[in-house]
Amino acid sequence: MRILFVGDVVGRSGRTIVNEILPGLIRKWRLDLVVVNGENAAGGFGITEPIYNELIDAGADAVTLGNHAWDQREALVFIERAPRLLRPVNYPKGTPGRGAAMIGTKNGKRALIINAMGRIFMDALDDPFAIIDRELGACALARDADAIVIDFHCEATSEKQAMAYFCDGRASVVVGTHTHAPTADHRILPARTAFVSDVGMTGDFDSVIGMQKDEPLNRFLRKIPANKFEPAAGAATLCALAVETDDSTGLAERVAAVRLGGILEEARPAFWE
Repeated sequence: MRILFVGDVVGRSGRTIVNEILPGLIRKWRLDLVVVNGENAAGGFGITEPIYNELIDAGADAVTLGNHAWDQREALVFIERAPRLLRPVNYPKGTPGRGAAMIGTKNGKRALIINAMGRIFMDALDDPFAIIDRELGACALARDADAIVIDFHCEATSEKQAMAYFCDGRASVVVGTHTHAPTADHRILPARTAFVSDVGMTGDFDSVIGMQKDEPLNRFLRKIPANKFEPAAGAATLCALAVETDDSTGLAERVAAVRLGGILEEARPAFWE
């Protein structure tokens, strides 16, 4: 299976590049499954129903969230009628929506998508390790799902790496999101789960993690908020992780970074080009 995970879409700039190039990548690379993190898609904070539908129309098979899941209050309502929109699975019982879902892929197979949030320097949610262990125990790779993709939304690299090894051999790919800076440690772990500490953002990198520079600088220099954060509006880079799995096991065979557009150095998966 050919899987593309697209990193945190930030604002209009990020949405624009997804709309412009994702449909073509799906055709050219014959992608079977596309997962997009959309938690910053609405002005940098949260997601709206029209934006969710826009990402699905562009080719996303599932959209994951994170700590900004509820910044747009309408998400608390429309998530119930958006079966491919996932909020962190370790929110407390009774939280609207779902944190894991079985998704039909473009090639007619089944993929379990899990969204979870870390706890180091983040909100004190339920234990993500225990909950993901439960989800993987209930749905075994190759037996119950052809692929399992985990979006682990975390501040701490150590927590992301620990989760990856915890899931090694039980998931196709564990992707770190949230910090918006792509890391260079994409690899296949010993038991053949693909991993990257942070896939990076899909947004304007002439910014401070996707926001226009003036207000973040002001807050660091003066410690006094002057204005609200606004997404940077320049040309975006699409950051993603490309993973190819073995159809018989669901485990990773090849992994590569993807960076297209904007100001970062371009990266493409040579095995799909």
